[in-house]
Amino acid sequence: MDYEKELNSLKNNLEKAKSLKYRAEARLEQLKQQETEIVKELKELGVKPEDLETEIKGLTEEINKLFHEANELLPKDLLEKKD
Repeated sequence: MDYEKELNSLKNNLEKAKSLKYRAEARLEQLKQQETEIVKELKELGVKPEDLETEIKGLTEEINKLFHEANELLPKDLLEKKD
């Protein structure tokens, strides 16, 4: 066994692992900052993070209802006539 080669390989792998760790830590910090900013924006909008799913569902239902109402108001007889 070539101990020097094995030692160099271990050293390189350790450096790669350190690099990955630092990048992961930096990414984690970015995500934490984003989370803080999103929570701040939600509070400004008057929505609690724990109520977000309910709020999204309610807004989706309201959008669907408004699309339905808009389609109902379109004059179907005029749209179905051919030019």
